Amino acid sequence: MSSEKTRTEEMSLSGEDLVSTVKNLVHQGNIRRITIQNKDGRTLLEIPLTLGVVGALLLPTLAALGALAAIVTECKIVVERIDEDTTD
Repeated sequence: MSSEKTRTEEMSLSGEDLVSTVKNLVHQGNIRRITIQNKDGRTLLEIPLTLGVVGALLLPTLAALGALAAIVTECKIVVERIDEDTTD
């Protein structure tokens, strides 16, 4: 039997590190959702990720993320990770 649990992580970073950090998170593969918030906690961009959503489908989101990074000096990324617990 396989059950899926999620956990949330938060990290603060500068706008210039935003795009590279999100790209690295996407490549990890166990991410369900990435939320970009400003320093006040207001959600600026929410990126839902499902298995198989990579490459060309993610390009418009990364372009928007690049524009956002240009105007945001500091932000917070909230990462919702999938932890699979496989017990029989």
